[in-house]
Amino acid sequence: MSNLLKTTPRQDGFRMPAEYERHDGCWMIWPERPDTFRLAARPAQLAFVETATAISQFEPVTMCASPTQYRLARSKLPEHIRVVEMSNNDAWMRDTGPIFVNNGVEVRAVDWGFNAWGGLQGGLYFPWDLDELVAQKVAEIEKVHRYKAPMILEGGSIAVDGEGTLITTRQCLLNPNRNPQLSQAQIENHLQNYLGVEKIIWLENGCLFDETDGHIDDVCCFIKPGVVALTWTDDHSDPQFERMNEALDTLQASTNARGRRLEIHKIHQPDPVCFTAQESATIEAVESTYMRPEGMRMAATYINFYLANGGAVVPLFNDPHDAPALRSLQQLMPDRKVVGISGGREIILGGGNVHCITQQQPAPQSR
Repeated sequence: MSNLLKTTPRQDGFRMPAEYERHDGCWMIWPERPDTFRLAARPAQLAFVETATAISQFEPVTMCASPTQYRLARSKLPEHIRVVEMSNNDAWMRDTGPIFVNNGVEVRAVDWGFNAWGGLQGGLYFPWDLDELVAQKVAEIEKVHRYKAPMILEGGSIAVDGEGTLITTRQCLLNPNRNPQLSQAQIENHLQNYLGVEKIIWLENGCLFDETDGHIDDVCCFIKPGVVALTWTDDHSDPQFERMNEALDTLQASTNARGRRLEIHKIHQPDPVCFTAQESATIEAVESTYMRPEGMRMAATYINFYLANGGAVVPLFNDPHDAPALRSLQQLMPDRKVVGISGGREIILGGGNVHCITQQQPAPQSR
């Protein structure tokens, strides 16, 4: 099936549900790149297993694995997690997979362009041709209709409330290495047509040290209508402090698509996560254009979590802020079971975290 449609989701009455709405399942990709993850991705694979297993207590999980990795992935994952063979360039399903939309009766997939976070002007690896096919393959496996959106967009660069509001950053979506031919107004038009949103809130920047040019899923997310969780630091000497204050100011001055002020909750970030000499030495430069030297700081944040059916799966960093972050998120989401993932450091050393490696598939009637 996966018939390619010539209309847009907006024309057909479809919209992107919020992540906190009902899911039919979650999609992931098995990691293997030795120039993305250290030690040929073996520690990262354990973290992905931990993440997939945690999510699977709330909803079905499908792990996509390349032909050479299928047997290993199948042997490491619990039997109830589906493993399908799918070629890929890297393991970031949030950015390469489809964004699903629904209309209360049916689910369809939106297939966006992908260029490895910047193409030949700052992208993280080459080639990315296999990743460009991931969204179409997922749509065909699920036998859903597919829209092909006329721009490059990564799922981690947007956050929606399911009620018409989208938050993103100019640093990412207006970066000349994504869609240099499009103006801000044209990009907004595409977001409205292909995600069914009405109001777009633009933050100027994402987190510092973010390899993806300012993805929103390191900065903030909707946890319920009108309620936003924001990464934060009280350390005025941390260069992140200025960025997050700027984000807070913008969010506080904004209203959602229904005209309501946003309720914002700060979640203190972990202490800086930097590559050790040993960690840096165990990443192999193969086809990556991006090196990770000793002392390099990564964009570690607790906000990069995944909302599952009745759960929230949160990266941890063996850090003093881990427990307070879990407590805060549990208090904000009393109807969910908040679960920490001990392998958060391994995933962030590859450039992202729990939210980046997952993609929800909403139920047809997800509200």
